[in-house]
Amino acid sequence: MEKIFTKKSNILIISLICTILWGSAFPVIKISYETFKINPSDIFSKIYFAGLRFFIASIMVYIIRKIVIKEKLEIKKSSIKPILILGIFQTTLQYFFFYIGVANTSGIKSAILQSGSTFFTVIAAHFIYEGDKLNTRKVISLLLGFSGVIFVNLGKNFDLSFKMIGEGFLIISALASTMATIYVKSISTDIDSFLVSGGQMFLGSLFLLLVGKIGMKGSSLNFNFLGIMLLVYSAFISAAAFVLWYMLLKYNPPGEIAIYRLFIPIFGAISSILFIREEHFTINLVLGLALVVLGIIVLNIDNKKRISS
Repeated sequence: MEKIFTKKSNILIISLICTILWGSAFPVIKISYETFKINPSDIFSKIYFAGLRFFIASIMVYIIRKIVIKEKLEIKKSSIKPILILGIFQTTLQYFFFYIGVANTSGIKSAILQSGSTFFTVIAAHFIYEGDKLNTRKVISLLLGFSGVIFVNLGKNFDLSFKMIGEGFLIISALASTMATIYVKSISTDIDSFLVSGGQMFLGSLFLLLVGKIGMKGSSLNFNFLGIMLLVYSAFISAAAFVLWYMLLKYNPPGEIAIYRLFIPIFGAISSILFIREEHFTINLVLGLALVVLGIIVLNIDNKKRISS
């Protein structure tokens, strides 16, 4: 398993699969809001929807594990606390602050601040892991990737205003994501990756469901066949992507793996163009994708420390 997830070509392929899945969630969730008749300002219905998404995703993780590994999953009492802590940071806090922040922030600033988790992770890894230090190659890769995210989102009402419930909450969301990334590295060596992924989504989703339902004040989502299919697909995105991502984090330096997350807003933009009528192809998207790809190429130049293909 370690050979599979440390091979350079596999890291690239698996990272791209994860980021494509996460990127496709952008239009799927937007269409889901329309299908479930969730108003843009109805934050608590969005939080409740997120809770449903991750609750279903957690069930999917265990089903996938049963099919792939075909062994009974044993849950030790000692594993519950670290999984709960991870679930609070990775699912509850990250998405609670994310949904409120996005609702109160312009498009370009949302994309930029969401990418902040990549920077926070790389910097945190520099101080925590001996073999994951910042170097010229990483800095150039980050700057190229970040520039790509900006290019894709140019023209989407950028301004210098700052609101705590907008930009502030997105920064908190990014910090929660970073803390989860660093924390999962410390527990994934002792706990089954499927249990870590499914468990954190299950426990984290319960808090989102509770907060969302209370905030909705008796209202409910407009369930229909299309909406249920979209909800199931968005759950599958999380289930598949998080399992693969946690496996990468288990065997690789978090600071280097995190940089691949800069592909998420790029693939999000591409997916939106394919599935949402209002979105259109732009030259900025091509330039942004080129910069992120160039950043990943720089990241992998002369990377002799990693097991090569």
